[in-house]
Amino acid sequence: MSERDRERWNARYAEGAYGERSHPAVLLASWADAAPRGRALDVACGAGRNALYLAECGFAVDGVDISSEALARAAQRAEAAGLAINWHEHDLDQPLPAGPPYELITLIRYADTALVSSLLEQLAPGGVLVVEAHLGGELFTAAVGGPGSERFRLAPGELAAACESLEVLHSCEAQITDPDDRLMALAQFVGRRPLAS
Repeated sequence: MSERDRERWNARYAEGAYGERSHPAVLLASWADAAPRGRALDVACGAGRNALYLAECGFAVDGVDISSEALARAAQRAEAAGLAINWHEHDLDQPLPAGPPYELITLIRYADTALVSSLLEQLAPGGVLVVEAHLGGELFTAAVGGPGSERFRLAPGELAAACESLEVLHSCEAQITDPDDRLMALAQFVGRRPLAS
């Protein structure tokens, strides 16, 4: 991402963007129990709603985002809830630092299959990847929310292809109504890294 992108996201969060969204992503809440407890990585974590949920579920959580404003809000929420989460400001166009593998990795509403492919390398054997991205193509109509450009949306089939090395637990491309009643066009994928033989 460019410095301009960082500034844009910081401005959005400083203005209170996504302030009303404290619930975890429905996809993540539905599949978190499929992963063994251990380390979790929330990529493009924003203000931390999914990272906080994972910490409440007993994971040791790292949250990563480009926006210092979002991470500051996330840290305040974690402190208020008595949750210990490691927050990292990082440009997601750059490789994530190497470290011990994660039992669960989540990437919600961030369309970048190159990033998804790199995350597979950080997933522990038996670990679970949960990805949800805005979808382009025929399901991207004027009625759906989210980015108004195909540039920030995945093409049909793109997410599943990026995750083909994983055991498929869930794969879906559909128009889905969010808990706040917004219609979205989404690609979803949940997969497990095979255990080492």
